[in-house]
Amino acid sequence: MSTTLIQPTETGIAVKNLINGQWIPGDRTFESVNPANRTHVVGTVPLTPRDQVDAAVAAARAAFVPWRQKSWVQRAEYVDNLAQLIKRDLEALSRLVTIECGKPYNEGKADVVEALHMAQFMAGAGRQHTGYVVSSEIPAKDAYIWRKPKGVVGVITPWNFPFAIPLWGVLPAVVAGNTVVFKPSEETPVLGHKLAELIQEAGFPAGVLNVVHGMGEETGDALVKNKDVNVVMFTGSRAVGSLIKREAVAGEVHKFVATELGGKNAVLVLDDANLDIAVNAAVLSAFKTSGQRCVSSNRLIVDRKLEPQFTERFLEKVRRITVGDGLDPKVFMGPLVNQEGVTKWHFHNEKAIEEGGEVLHHGKELTEGALAHGNFVEPFVYRFEQYKPGTFCLREEAFSPHTCIIGVDGLEEAVRVYNDTDYGLAMAVITEDYRKWRYVRENADFGLGYVNLPSIGAEVHLPFGGVKGSGNGHPAAEGAIDYLTHRVAFTVNHAEEILLAQGLSADL
Repeated sequence: MSTTLIQPTETGIAVKNLINGQWIPGDRTFESVNPANRTHVVGTVPLTPRDQVDAAVAAARAAFVPWRQKSWVQRAEYVDNLAQLIKRDLEALSRLVTIECGKPYNEGKADVVEALHMAQFMAGAGRQHTGYVVSSEIPAKDAYIWRKPKGVVGVITPWNFPFAIPLWGVLPAVVAGNTVVFKPSEETPVLGHKLAELIQEAGFPAGVLNVVHGMGEETGDALVKNKDVNVVMFTGSRAVGSLIKREAVAGEVHKFVATELGGKNAVLVLDDANLDIAVNAAVLSAFKTSGQRCVSSNRLIVDRKLEPQFTERFLEKVRRITVGDGLDPKVFMGPLVNQEGVTKWHFHNEKAIEEGGEVLHHGKELTEGALAHGNFVEPFVYRFEQYKPGTFCLREEAFSPHTCIIGVDGLEEAVRVYNDTDYGLAMAVITEDYRKWRYVRENADFGLGYVNLPSIGAEVHLPFGGVKGSGNGHPAAEGAIDYLTHRVAFTVNHAEEILLAQGLSADL
């Protein structure tokens, strides 16, 4: 189940903030370490105080007017420059993703490829429509709906997709004419710094894209509360997202907050499911990125007719999962990002046992040999023969390799069990019957749905976001421009007299 440790190459990078086109070091610093080997310091990172965050916001505010005066096509050309640089550095960036956040190299590469796809998509968006003409009640009038940028956008992102998710927010913002202050996760700041270097090399004007590092309690809080920030885009936990929404909009009615806040996702295996697809989809949904995706499935909801056979085959695959350093090509599951993640994994496992779960694969923390200095754990699998409402373990996000098989009787119970959480982000249904997947589509609470696939697999030209406790339904990627711009009405009169709608007289 475990492997040897691979020697990384990136070490000791001096991370700086990028403010108004200048590299700014920090007076206070912290270290970013490799989760596969905590003795390996990947970089030294500034703890950015409020006055430097305010300076970054001021730089973004000053750059806003000249930036918005460029055409969408001109702004998109800078994004195309960035796309070429990401493509050039694809292999080195992929390796760094694995070194700093821990996920296996093929997943690290997919992260960077997704960032590249986002850059390519938004570069093309610069030549798409930015508004449209609508009919007016008055024949002599033209009525337009036009997109106008909102101003300064604060982008705060998680560590688990440290290269892709930042560009889901940053690139739609700048192509639409906004300027940005970006705070990377404190778990993956070196990747944020590498992105800042590419932004600089791509030739973006000073102040259009600023990068500040630090902890959420200080740096993130200063960004969220700054009165000159018009939009906050946050991806992370429900607790922090809820706090940001309260803090950001307090007394500032103009400010908009878009949140994507995780999920208690599930794979629904119906009675007619193809078991080959079902088992593979379940393993990928539960254990890719060691369960550290907001779309990871902590619940496998299986029709009782198939549950014994599904469980046997699922456990057979789980026992074959290789855990270790993500730079080893044989590894399926890398480390958890930090020791807090390991503690949380233990806690959720203990709650599952306490609440009556039948443990099928206990898993253990790997603390010996070459893996002794990493945050390595094995999958934890348990079972409830009957659904048990109100349990912590079946309702709260684990964000670790922790999943439960739940037996249900039929389609309606499967959907009812799926909906019984405060979350509504991602789900998958395995079925050969189009009527059944249509029922799931119409009755399940989700923002991302998949049929005969795992609950993972986002693409940049599709919306990404959830409902209920998973966020406020304002997605990243494709859908972001909808709230990064004001849709303003603009009406032009071509007559030689004033003509008003609704039959209103213009006589004085």
